[in-house]
Amino acid sequence: MATIGISAALEQFHPNELLEHCRLAEQYGFRGVMAADHFQPWVPAQGHNAFVYSWMGALGVVTNHRFGPGVTCPSFRTHPAVIAQAAATLGAMFPGRFWLGLGSGELLNENVVGGVWPEPLVRFEMLQEATEIIQKLLSGKETRYRGRYFQMNKVRLWTLPEQPVPIYIAATGPQTLRWAGKTCDGLITPGAAPEKLRRILADFAAGAREAGKDPNSMPKLLQLHVSWAPTDEEALQNALTQWPNGGMNFPKQDIRSPEDFAAMAKLVRPEDFRGRVLISSDLDQHRAHIQQFIDLGFDEIYIHNVGRNQVEWIKAFGEAVLPKLRPCSTAS
Repeated sequence: MATIGISAALEQFHPNELLEHCRLAEQYGFRGVMAADHFQPWVPAQGHNAFVYSWMGALGVVTNHRFGPGVTCPSFRTHPAVIAQAAATLGAMFPGRFWLGLGSGELLNENVVGGVWPEPLVRFEMLQEATEIIQKLLSGKETRYRGRYFQMNKVRLWTLPEQPVPIYIAATGPQTLRWAGKTCDGLITPGAAPEKLRRILADFAAGAREAGKDPNSMPKLLQLHVSWAPTDEEALQNALTQWPNGGMNFPKQDIRSPEDFAAMAKLVRPEDFRGRVLISSDLDQHRAHIQQFIDLGFDEIYIHNVGRNQVEWIKAFGEAVLPKLRPCSTAS
């Protein structure tokens, strides 16, 4: 059976409030947390930007969830050696519970350090170098690094986890997917149309097989944005006010500020969410929506209800949706 977890939007809620949401989610059958690593919210109405690594330490203490960041960019705000140190610490404190999600980043979060925002290919190359540094340090070996984008003097990590910290890569493009399958431990990808997700899974599997790995044994994580409320009208309003970025069907990696997103949000219409965010008060429709991704072969699905009605949503899904989900259907 796939693991169904909660996607913790640190750009949307106070960190203490989010801890309570995650504790409640555990009581209602959710089994894991994907925590957003944001320096800014998408739009000002979301209103928060708590530091995910501080927050995950508290999460590990107050819950038994498995958890990780969805996702950290190790290329701009923070040197990859520091990300490796943070990952090793969380892995040591919470054995077998912490995973590290990495991605190539978004200008919204990375422009805090200034400088040039490079093209996608350069960002991918930086992610490759950063991931190599993190993997070397997490191995416990003394390491020096001289790359095109990163330099690191000879150093080692002294506090290491008993169990290796798995590294999952956020990806949608073929090149990144094949590299992730070949060199890392698992995949993170956002919800999309089934035909697109089949292609994503196939590219990831091809990379894994190229490296002699079994893709069926590698975790495949999906982040799924939905909007549920007791009425369709309320669910739609929640999406339009709290998560208009979910209706923006274009690349968002080059947008600089929450204010820029808010300006674009004025153009978002209800139909723009179609195929991107399920907006519905029908709990059985949400169940079927989640089931299709289980049947595609995703091992872990982290759900973000985009409204502020988190307690109401957690209880409703815990009582009426999660118990009705089935294991992956071999017929699909």
